Amino acid sequence: MTEPAGTPPPTVFFVSDGTGVTAETLGHSVMAQFEKLKYRQQRMPFVDTVHKAQEALQRIDEARVRDGRRPIVFSTLVNAEINRELRKAHALILDLFESFVEPLETELGMKSTHTIGRFHNATESESYKHRIEAINFSLAHDDGQSTTSLQSADVILVGVSRSGKTPTSLYLAMQFGIKAANYPLIPEDFERDRIPATLAPFKAKCFGLTIDPDRLARIRNERRPNSKYASIDNCRYEVREGETMMKKEGIAWLSSTHKSIEEIATTILRDIRPDRLIY
Repeated sequence: MTEPAGTPPPTVFFVSDGTGVTAETLGHSVMAQFEKLKYRQQRMPFVDTVHKAQEALQRIDEARVRDGRRPIVFSTLVNAEINRELRKAHALILDLFESFVEPLETELGMKSTHTIGRFHNATESESYKHRIEAINFSLAHDDGQSTTSLQSADVILVGVSRSGKTPTSLYLAMQFGIKAANYPLIPEDFERDRIPATLAPFKAKCFGLTIDPDRLARIRNERRPNSKYASIDNCRYEVREGETMMKKEGIAWLSSTHKSIEEIATTILRDIRPDRLIY
């Protein structure tokens, strides 16, 4: 069912006493179920005092007046007093802690800490330190700019230029603490008919990305329009040769054409580090 023509889009607020990442992530997952719905969005982080909650309340009510409809609010506020203030808003308020934490308290027979900003202590955890190390590693080994310490890599992404290697590497590092290097396959590699010599000792760590040539040509044309690099014939050649090389070398690979970064990363983790999917 679609909304009647002329109906103004709702404003969706993500309100949190911390960064707002949790509220926004869960909120987007829910709103994605309504594919044809267009909406405005605003993240409101660090709402950790009653005064800030009153300011948030004012912005939410201003959106109701402007839009002529109730805003939608995804909230991860923990403090009861701050939460009560926010609930004065004329909006649909979806309290994620109320939805999940309170039923868990009942099920487990124990109270949660109800502590604001639990993620603040994350900077002291080993997993946080691993993620920072992994991010630094991935940045240093982006696009083949460094071949030192490849023995420390969890995975080395290979594929033609602009096939999605860099964003996937950084996502793996930031979300899972995976040390991901990435290395481009170039026409010179295809002429030699083998993977670069620097990668050969680490072939078991390699995972390939490929992409539809038409999609690749569009992406490359945004960067270098009307160049041989971006021409459809060259893109078809590189993709074909890249896939042939990966098959020959026994490197597992997948197409990034219709997959999100999250899907690509999860597939890679499943194949190379399934332990990182278990917590």
